[in-house]
Amino acid sequence: MTATLTAQPTLFRFATAGSVDDGKSTLVGRLLHDSKAILADQLEQVARTSADRGFAHGAFDFALLTDGLRAEREQGITIDVAYRYFSTGTRSFILADCPGHVQYTRNMVTGATTADAVIVLVDGRKGVLEQTKRHLAVVALLRVPHVIVAVNKIDLVGFSQETFTEVAAQAEAVATELGIEDLHVIPVSALEGDNIVDRSERTPWYEGPALLELLETLPAADDAERELEPLRLPVQLVLRPQGGLAPGIDPAEAERLRDYRAVAGRISSGIVRVGDRVEIFPGGSATTVTGIRAAGAEVEEATAPQSVSLEFDRDIDTARGALVVAAGTLPTGRREFDAELFQLDARALTPGIRVLVKHGTATVQAIVAQIESRYDLDALTHEPAQTLETNDIGRVRLRLAADLPLEPYAASRHGGSFLVIHPSDGATLAAGIVRD
Repeated sequence: MTATLTAQPTLFRFATAGSVDDGKSTLVGRLLHDSKAILADQLEQVARTSADRGFAHGAFDFALLTDGLRAEREQGITIDVAYRYFSTGTRSFILADCPGHVQYTRNMVTGATTADAVIVLVDGRKGVLEQTKRHLAVVALLRVPHVIVAVNKIDLVGFSQETFTEVAAQAEAVATELGIEDLHVIPVSALEGDNIVDRSERTPWYEGPALLELLETLPAADDAERELEPLRLPVQLVLRPQGGLAPGIDPAEAERLRDYRAVAGRISSGIVRVGDRVEIFPGGSATTVTGIRAAGAEVEEATAPQSVSLEFDRDIDTARGALVVAAGTLPTGRREFDAELFQLDARALTPGIRVLVKHGTATVQAIVAQIESRYDLDALTHEPAQTLETNDIGRVRLRLAADLPLEPYAASRHGGSFLVIHPSDGATLAAGIVRD
């Protein structure tokens, strides 16, 4: 289950995940270090801290390069998602280093949502664990385009091909059952650097690419797919002139500004050009785009994920929470829908509870009409359930107080995702995706 590798000189987003003590932060630190993405002063600080911890002269605790929180450094674990930015001669990367502890799985959902690929670490001595299945289940439900299983600590099993083959078979079996199509399995040693940036001579039986080589060649599918999807621009605000006009302004410009009205937001998918016909949800009013501004300049076209303001050929009654779409692609408003929920809050989700659903820039009141099932990560099947506890993944039915332009997540990762919010304190209770 591998894809043909072709060079893609684009921005690439990837996330890392793995069970506790699988060496995930060490792998990320090694990747940053060996790709020369660490500043000299940071290297000096890490070298001093490593020496204080008893590391041999010149040796590094690579996990210190990514565990930024004080609690993370003191406990030797990753708690929050740590974002790192680096580049090679081939492409630029945004890396989301996600926690491995079960209680921080909610943060892993955050890091994987926008990722082009997810690296799931597996300790070669332990094989695929329940938390590994949990992470693979999350990336499968989020439909992350590429999944890389890094079988770490291959040095501690004597660079055994037999051990690697056994763990790879376990990972492939779980991936097949979850419906993950593009899976890559790599033997690595984060501590020693084998197959991280360069292919290791100590694994002559492995004929695939090193980790960085693979990351440089996988296609960044997300942006390409977003441009192919129909235009979707959630309206954040409506722009109108505020206060008086500056003295001495050109009369023609003054006249234009008096009638100026535009909608502003971030394009979530598609392309918009001057002259395009668009429709507005709700209501379905049709109009023509007469002007586009991006980064303070007038442009002829804009693509996802740019933030822009759009002017139309006539006044449209719209507000925050509306959605600008390409003409002929207006979504059907939905008051009730089925979803997969990733429970994030410590408070259990139960049938009948009143919540808020946030989709794009729109927030509406809702009620949890039914909890259908909970995902059993051991059996990789759904079992009947009446509540969803922290870190549970379950199927629910939600009933809304107003129409939302929800689309199946399988068709659009952006149009099919939403948040469930507590109406009293504003806390995020769950992240959800719309089922077909």
